[in-house]
Amino acid sequence: MSAIPPGATGTFYRTCTASVVADAATAPYRISMSLPPSPNHSPARTEWQLLRSPYSYLDGLSKELGETFMLRRWGHNIVIFSNPEHVKEIFADGGEELEAGRFNEVLAPLLGDRSVLMVDGHEHRRKRNLLLPPLRGDRLRAYGQTMLDISDDAIDAFAHGKPFSFHKPMQDITLRVIIQTILGFEGTRQEAMIRSTKRLLKLAIWPLLLAPFMQFDLGRFSHYGRYRRALADIDALLYEAISRRQKDGTRGPDILSLLLEARDADGDAMSRDELRDELLTLLVAGHETTATALTWAMHWLLESPELLGDLRAAIDALGPDPTPEAIARCVLLDATVREALRLVPVVPQVGRVLSKDRRVGEWDLKKGDIVVCSIYLAHRRRETFPDPEKFDPIRFLGKKMSASEFFPFGGGVRRCIGMAFALHEMKMVLARVVTRTELVRAGKRSSDVIRRAITIAPADGLRVVLRNRRTRPTKQTAPRAAA
Repeated sequence: MSAIPPGATGTFYRTCTASVVADAATAPYRISMSLPPSPNHSPARTEWQLLRSPYSYLDGLSKELGETFMLRRWGHNIVIFSNPEHVKEIFADGGEELEAGRFNEVLAPLLGDRSVLMVDGHEHRRKRNLLLPPLRGDRLRAYGQTMLDISDDAIDAFAHGKPFSFHKPMQDITLRVIIQTILGFEGTRQEAMIRSTKRLLKLAIWPLLLAPFMQFDLGRFSHYGRYRRALADIDALLYEAISRRQKDGTRGPDILSLLLEARDADGDAMSRDELRDELLTLLVAGHETTATALTWAMHWLLESPELLGDLRAAIDALGPDPTPEAIARCVLLDATVREALRLVPVVPQVGRVLSKDRRVGEWDLKKGDIVVCSIYLAHRRRETFPDPEKFDPIRFLGKKMSASEFFPFGGGVRRCIGMAFALHEMKMVLARVVTRTELVRAGKRSSDVIRRAITIAPADGLRVVLRNRRTRPTKQTAPRAAA
């Protein structure tokens, strides 16, 4: 979920303290003995390219400058790494010298400054230990049927024979899953939260929202002002739920109930404000990223009809109404999800800020410099992934990639706490879509992408047409929420 927002434009490139400097009029980049090469164009062009075509821009820089290069943005040196050895070195730091919280602090207006994403050191370990248990293991498996039921409801509502954006129902599915499993909302509370969250995210996807120079509140006359008021509506719903549960002791199978009971090593519970920020992080970041990943997965499956047929047959072989556990164990489905996350990671990078001078790889970096592990470039390395532009789930069958070669959810002590939840949800939703629908692309095929705040999505939302739909399996009873 960590990403550098494209809107905050830097002003100057630092002149490299090099013994060798290429002639800017003839050479494509500068070379420094202590810093990686950097592009010989303006910061404004860098910002524009990262906003409009981030992946093709990174491809071009990698081919021109090599696997490690530097960008100058908002007054900082940002060194881009993709070599697994460098990635391993960065992920090995436990936050003592490389701080992810400082890198993510630009997201505070969106997620709150008490979110697990914003802190480092002891406080990060404390929060992570409180948040992880409800998001994996038996607790996670208990949510599988809810994910299937919500997917079936959405598929039943697909328009037959009319083009629609596949991304939109994926957003609705993942939002409803988050609200029901994380918050335990049902009925009118659930619908109110859905409306409020959709309103907030419609404003939050504006790339410049996270640029400090755009964060001025002029009420309804400014984008940021409208965003702040939409956020206040969600805050009201979250704080009301927290206070009500704390007062009456109501508990259910949802994650909010588990977090209210969680205690750290000192026996302390999370404060109301902490709970608010963690719930908002799960709500906002957790559903949009998964919806986008599902859209990319379907994009590649529709481009590969033979693979789509093989996947449908593999899931059908599980029976007419397979359990969530059986679906999760389907090896081809797991490989398909992982390959989709490899080919087009929805979040292109994760980063750290140096808290002291240190060497990373062969580069001597200074306190305040930023190191970025490019998920996109690491996942396109031919040495690791032969024919990297090809969608080929088979490459993941019987082979386990290292955590520095394949890391769609980041790595080290900062690996996304929602990783297991997201993978499980992707499998449940994709299994239902693949087996219950026959979809075809609508209109002209497009490979264009668009930045939606911290995610990269298909520009057209993946326009499809539903040709055929199977009847939903017999409905199972999912665990009741606390309401």
